Amino acid sequence: MMGLQSILHEPWKPVPRPQLISWLIFYAGFLGYAFSAHGGFLFIDCANLVVHEGGHNLFGWFGPALGLWGGTLFQWLVPFLLAAYFFTERQITGFVFCLFFFFENWLYTATYMADARAQVLPLVTTGDPEFVEHDFYAIFSGLGVLNHDTQIAAVVRLLGWCGMIAVTMWMARRTLGTQESSESATSATIRNQEILNRRVR
Repeated sequence: MMGLQSILHEPWKPVPRPQLISWLIFYAGFLGYAFSAHGGFLFIDCANLVVHEGGHNLFGWFGPALGLWGGTLFQWLVPFLLAAYFFTERQITGFVFCLFFFFENWLYTATYMADARAQVLPLVTTGDPEFVEHDFYAIFSGLGVLNHDTQIAAVVRLLGWCGMIAVTMWMARRTLGTQESSESATSATIRNQEILNRRVR
């Protein structure tokens, strides 16, 4: 607990204004790109797919149930843990980047969820293609919510969008606020020094 408290009291490492503007342009561009895809496959989803399949293989060692859930769990866990690392290092750009794509994974997952009954998406597996199954058909069937696949997907997609937008806005507000505070402190120091110099004279 003390370790967490000490981390929370550490200031975030500063981000130069030109770098902040570049990042914000990148995130705005990606959000526009994702919106224009209308739930379709994004280029970053190629990486998500690799991590997803790796999760099946990794968690599959702990039984078929965890192996079934493992693809999505690992796909979400990797960017989340990377975000946690950058949080402890107080590196705001790395933290936001990983958290942004943690939430982007929710869009990818939502598309897969919405396909549970229709099953029109091509399925990928690292195992025997004769025994490939749709993750969320199996998961939702087991939970008894298969008929609600599109509603669940819509909620997950909405949360993903909210998360991506929120972390981008937080980065802008946090960084600009820190810069303004730093500039105000610098100006105050200069004014105090000028007053002190006048008194000395």
